[in-house]
Formats: sequence, C-alpha cells, structure tokens
Amino acid sequence: MEGETEATMEQRTVVNNVMCLLTHQDGAPLGAPMYLPQNIGPQQLQLIVNQLLQNEEKLPYAFYISDEELLVPLETYLQKHKVSVEKALPIVCQPQAVFRIRPVSRCSATISGHGEAVLSVAFSPDGRQLASGSGDTTVRFWDLGTQTPMYTCTGHKNWVLCIGWSPDGKYLVSGSKSGELICWDPKTGKQSGNALTGHKKWITGISWEPVHLNAPCRRFVSSSKDGDARIWDVSLKKCIVLSGHTLAVTCVKWGGDGVIYTGSQDCTIKVWETTQGKLIRELKGHAHWVNSLALSTEYVLRTGAFDHTAKHYSSPEEMKKVALERYKSTRGNAPERLVSGSDDFTMFLWEPFTNKHPKTRMTGHQQLVNHVYFSPDGQWIASASFDKSVKIWNGTTGAFVTVFRGHVGPVYQISWSADSRLLLSGSKDSTLKVWDIRTRKLKQDLPGHADEVFSVDWSPDGEKVASGGKDKVLKLWMG
Repeated sequence: MEGETEATMEQRTVVNNVMCLLTHQDGAPLGAPMYLPQNIGPQQLQLIVNQLLQNEEKLPYAFYISDEELLVPLETYLQKHKVSVEKALPIVCQPQAVFRIRPVSRCSATISGHGEAVLSVAFSPDGRQLASGSGDTTVRFWDLGTQTPMYTCTGHKNWVLCIGWSPDGKYLVSGSKSGELICWDPKTGKQSGNALTGHKKWITGISWEPVHLNAPCRRFVSSSKDGDARIWDVSLKKCIVLSGHTLAVTCVKWGGDGVIYTGSQDCTIKVWETTQGKLIRELKGHAHWVNSLALSTEYVLRTGAFDHTAKHYSSPEEMKKVALERYKSTRGNAPERLVSGSDDFTMFLWEPFTNKHPKTRMTGHQQLVNHVYFSPDGQWIASASFDKSVKIWNGTTGAFVTVFRGHVGPVYQISWSADSRLLLSGSKDSTLKVWDIRTRKLKQDLPGHADEVFSVDWSPDGEKVASGGKDKVLKLWMG
C-alpha cells in the first residue's frame, strides 16, 4: 500500500500474529514466548516443537489450550473461545504414543470355568498372558491364543481377592480373604514355594518393586485389613512389616523412586522406605477412608521393559536398563505424582517427594470415589465413583476436565488404553463402556455380562480387554 509507514506495516503484521508460550506438560517452557501466525494449526506446530527440542526422530505431538485439544487453526480457536491475546497464550505440547490403539467393539470369547464370582483380572506385563482370581478360591491362567483355560491353581482356603504380576512377568502373586499370599509360576501354573503367611486379615492390595530398581523381580508389598503392609522377598522368603496405621490398609503402591505408599481407613497415606520399613512421611487431608491410590508412572512401572511391541529380553540387566530408560522418559523432569481417592467424595493430588501437603483437592463426585488411575502418559487422571460417573482431571494440576455419564450403577473399576486415548469402565450395571478422551464422548457400549462387572483390564499391548464379575465368567473383548 502506498504511503503506509514501516511502523503501521509492522503493527499490522503483529496483529495477525499471536504471542504463544509452548510448554511441557508440567508447565516448563520449551523456550521463550514467540509470535506465531494466527493461521497456524497443529501440523505446523508439530514442526516447530520438533525443531525447538532438536528431536532426531520427528515425534507426534498433541496441543492443548486449557485442557482442550487444539484441532483447528489458532485463529478459529481464539474466535470461538473469545480468548484475549494481550498476554502470551500457553500451549501445552504433549508427546503422543507413536502407535494407535483400536477401540474394543465386540466380545471375542466368554470363558467359563470359575465356580464363583471373578474378583480380579490382570494381563501380564507383555500382554501375552491373562490371570484371574475368584471367590471359588482358585487362580486361573488363560491361553489368549486359543482363549481357553490353561492352568487352575489351587492352594488358597478362601476367596482370592487380588492378584499382581511381577513387572518382568516371572511371577504372579495372589492374596486371599484368609490373609495368605501365594506365588505362582505362570509358565507351569505351579506354586513356587510355600504360602507366605503373617497377615491376620484379608489382603487388600499387592504391588511389586519396579524392575528398573531391581532385576530380576524379587520383592513385592502386600496390604491388609489387619492394619499392616508387608514387604516380601520371594527368594529369601523373608518379610519386613510396615506397621503404623491404626485401621485397615486399603491400598498400596511401590513407587518408581523406591518408596512405598499405603492408604488406610485411618484417613492417612503413609510413605515408607524399603530397606528397614521405616516411616518417612505422612500425608494427611482426607476426612474419611482412603480407597484408592495411583501413580503418574503406573503404566511404565507395571510394564517394566515391555512396550507395545512386547519384545523379549535375554538378560535381567538388559531388562533393567530398558525399564529405567522408559521410566525416565515417562517421568521427565517432574516429580512422581500420587493421587488418592476417598470415601469423603474427594481426591487429592500429591507430589510426596517435594511436599507433605497436597498440590490440590479435587471435588465434584457426589458419592465415594472407588478407583483412581493415571493415563499411561501421565496427562490425565480418571476417577470412578459410586455416583455412577467417571470424571477426567488434568494429571499435572488436578483441574477438572470433563465427566462421563452413561452408567446406571456404581462404577467399580477403570482401565486405560496404552496410548492414553481411550478409557474403559466396568460397573454394577453389568456393562463395560469405552470413552474417547479427545471427543469426550462414549465410544462403545459393551453389554454382555449377566451381572455386576467387578474387574476390568486393558492389555498393556492394547490388543484386548478382559472383564470378570458376579456372573462367574471371564469375557475377552477385541477391536
């Protein structure tokens, strides 16, 4: 334009640009704020981020503004949300799983065999085997190839309430209503060693020491209604008692930093070191029983060295090294986060290593919170409640994101797909439901069980879902 001064031309250019601050998930900036053209979209942002981070391999990213994924050019988003562009617009850059999981859509097998309700189901860390525990006092291993029973393991005297795979896949431990724990060899279905006795009441949780801290896996921790947790060494058959809670211990997690977290009906969460079982810290805030604990690194702790390709390793050393790399890349520079769900209808988000006070209190459920779970990438927290809803929260700040309604009974358990894009829920209403995190809608309704669904698990390789419940059957679901 004739007569236009340099200053007005510059001004016009700046108006069409918007100042953006690209940040990591934990809020740490990728660099200084920069002016970006308003017509830029997710594709161009991908290139900018990969350049900024000097990634040798180009990684896929998703971009979020206030917990909403950016799927349109910036100007469209800004107009729709009437966002002020006076100060730098924070855009969170979230690395995406390179693979995509297909949503499960049909029941591929209904496997009967258990004589009573199926109380727990769990895939092995590589996703190749499946185990279940039941009110009929047995543990069963299932062949996923033929979708038939492989081994029926007898030895418990009472209901099998919980099971836990070691992250190297070498053992499965089961805990019963009588308080004893049994270690099984998944290759043979045989009991390895005598039952581990000491707990006086039923077992409420089992968690293994992460493989990046110790390979091959030897130690796990169990929690019990008797008010204690115990660290067991399956090779030495020794145990360290963690006592200090005044009521039942309801849940337990062995963290990636090498400490153990226990949640209790005494309303506290305790943090323990694992060589002598000394109490390090106490996390207080809940007004009622603590029901469920989850760690931001849970998926990588569970799967150890196995990724979605289920590659197998020749030595424990190699496994430990790969597991440590995976753990570090999931955790990033941020401290490991812990979330707790309670009978007081609330949840707390903690960074126990940096602060004994909660980072935030998460409110909104109308009834007790039954199960909490971080997505594999740590970006989201899902909570299941007796109020029939599932809620999604920001995994770093604890801010409320969305609610999934559709179940007509309490939601008992939830499980994430390996790519963090889909969430599965199982309910008293006898259905499973798959929710899409991006569209925030129901993706798939999976009826088929004849009664309450007590337990659900999405295989770590993302291929299948298993569910079990009051109708005594195990169902496998595929994409």
